[in-house]
Amino acid sequence: MSVVERELSGGVLTLRLNRPEAMNAITGEMLTELADQVAAAGSDREARVVVITGTGKAFCAGQDLKELPEEVSFQEVLERYNRVVLGIAELDKPVIAGINGAAAGAGLSLALACDLRVAAESASLVTAFSAVGLTADSGMSYTLPRLVGWGKAYELLVLSPRLTAGDALGLGLVNQVATDDTFPDTLRSLAERLATGPTRAFGFLKRALQTSANGSLREVLNQESNLQELAGRTRDAHEGITAFRERRRPNFTGE
Repeated sequence: MSVVERELSGGVLTLRLNRPEAMNAITGEMLTELADQVAAAGSDREARVVVITGTGKAFCAGQDLKELPEEVSFQEVLERYNRVVLGIAELDKPVIAGINGAAAGAGLSLALACDLRVAAESASLVTAFSAVGLTADSGMSYTLPRLVGWGKAYELLVLSPRLTAGDALGLGLVNQVATDDTFPDTLRSLAERLATGPTRAFGFLKRALQTSANGSLREVLNQESNLQELAGRTRDAHEGITAFRERRRPNFTGE
């Protein structure tokens, strides 16, 4: 049984963390499989959006501390986490975190590394690191302040409160909250909408926002110009402009 289950349907590639007996706590094997699957999605033309979610009642409880030796080199451990986080950031396709339950520590880091987040009403989110005497990792110190601001990010990191899905929505940590019953359909609906969109344009938008996070206005303007030139050459841009002129809905193919 794989610790990361893969399903591709209708342009939606679902990667499901699959250790429900351990609340999908992360192991080295899981990180390797997840990184490989994210990397492979980049060259898979049928996969136009990626969904990362969990099996069972949890999204991901973070690192499985039972797997770590008593004398651990966190730098070696984090090399595997960083491969996943960078893989998501560099994937020119939308990545959605389907937070079906608890997301804690590095599990929350994984969710925050994704481009969009949909949470079930019963889900909970907690930074967790300081509760065990550790600092943030797996990109959380980068993503969290960009979503909620420096002061709130520091509060969440040092106090480590357990947030409800509603709390997370109010802070901007998640994009949508659905009831537990409607969560699978809500997540699938968003994924399918993105899967029928202009995939390459979505990738260019992702790059532009990454540049804007740290770049100067001049750098952002130059990046926008370069990316728009690339976007304008795609088949989807030609289809989108033609459909606008013909007053019909575009049929994007992701090319």
